[in-house]
Parts: sequence; structure tokens; C-alpha cells
Amino acid sequence: MDVVAYETLVPFTTKDGSTIREFIHSPAQSLAEATLGPGQSTMRHYHALSEEIYLLTAGSGTMELDGDVREVGEGDAILIPPGAWHELRAGSEGVRLLCCCVPAYRHDDTYV
Repeated sequence: MDVVAYETLVPFTTKDGSTIREFIHSPAQSLAEATLGPGQSTMRHYHALSEEIYLLTAGSGTMELDGDVREVGEGDAILIPPGAWHELRAGSEGVRLLCCCVPAYRHDDTYV
């Protein structure tokens, strides 16, 4: 059984500009926590192969998905299909989210 403690995770910056801590990265999927500071946003980007699910665990912001813009907040889940351009802009308190990618996140599958 693999158990990963949050305290052991090393943060890094992804190609889209968010800071993540990856809990699990298997050949099939990945799960990470991402954070954006107040007013910070990801670069608008897409993934050719990966489907993503964002689950906001704290804060709020504005999510753009292929031109559709919506306010999002704690407890909201967002499905991001492969090939969909997207950008998340944090509100005044920042935002924290869990991000699940299938297949697993790869820098070379991120297009800006």
C-alpha cells in the first residue's frame, strides 16, 4: 500500500505557472494539490491527452473553459476535457484545489 504524507511533498511550478504538490503519479493518473496566490492565474493552456478534474478546496476565482467564464469557489468541481483551453484566475484570497489528471500530468502535454 502506498501512503503519501502531505508533509513530504515538494512543491514545484508547472508549465502553466501554478505551484503544485503531487501526491500520486502513476502511469494511469495523477493527483496533485495546486495553489494560486491572490489575483494570480495560470497561463491559458490545454492538454492534448489528459482529462482533468479540478476540485476547489479553498478560496475562489474565475474559471475560463473554451471561452465560457464562470465564478468558482470552495466545493466546486470542474471537468476539463482533453483539448479544452482553460485558465483559472484566483480571487482576492487565492485558491487551492486538487487536480486529477488521466492519463497522468506531463509537462510535454501542456500547450500554451
